[in-house]
Amino acid sequence: MPASTAIRTDPDIRTDPDIRAMRAARVLRASVTLWTVVALTGQLIFAVYIAGFYGRGALSGTLATTLNTVMPHGYVPGDLTGNAIQLAHLLFAVVMIGCGFLQLAPVVRRRMPRLHRVSGRLYLLSALILSVGGLHLVWVRGGVGGLGNHLGVSANALVILACGSMALRTARARDFAAHRRWALRTFLAANGVWFFRIGLLLWLLAWQRPVGFDADRFRGPFLDVLSFTQFVVPLALLQLYLRVQEAGSAAARQALAVAVFVLTLATAAGIFGATMALWKPHL
Repeated sequence: MPASTAIRTDPDIRTDPDIRAMRAARVLRASVTLWTVVALTGQLIFAVYIAGFYGRGALSGTLATTLNTVMPHGYVPGDLTGNAIQLAHLLFAVVMIGCGFLQLAPVVRRRMPRLHRVSGRLYLLSALILSVGGLHLVWVRGGVGGLGNHLGVSANALVILACGSMALRTARARDFAAHRRWALRTFLAANGVWFFRIGLLLWLLAWQRPVGFDADRFRGPFLDVLSFTQFVVPLALLQLYLRVQEAGSAAARQALAVAVFVLTLATAAGIFGATMALWKPHL
């Protein structure tokens, strides 16, 4: 057999397109990993803010005043149920962020499967409490913003519950490929409130003033749109990533890697804005 024929038919010989596809896959994984590190750093800052600001208020006996400093209905005298839900909301937000770190850590998944399962269940429990509690705070106690904002928050809560139930179901069925996809969807949907904050501050950094909403009343078309995009856009991008990762061409993977890198820069800018304007002043 001629050498040229052997090269063309030997399955162990990698062609130039194969090499390009492998390189594109590595670049895409690197860009997604970078975004994940940036996002988790921002969530850690958010968790430190919650634990530090509200924890200090609890330890000093001024939690009620602390809650009302940044929330219009943070503490309502006589509303035992609402106040308990508010406190649980803060506590389990920190728990969920901590468990999110464990869920995304490859070393935990590979070497500590029991910890992965326990933290995963605690993550889903936290997401459930936050979702149901958020619905109560929005529709019963009365959240900030207008009707569009309330509808967006409610839709986000329902999506969290749906994705979380599918993540649990696929894990019990030991369908780990499907479980991974639903767990990632749950993670992104459950962080909708965080995406809202960094998205808002990114918008304010870009315009240097409130545009598309009334800052005093915290109402306006931009906030209504952001209330839906806070979870729709991350979930859509995840779906695109899963498709490209599975069957995308080298060009598609490279293009998506560039897009994710740009989004990483935007995420970092939003985190910086939220840290300086919302979180650092209270620490």
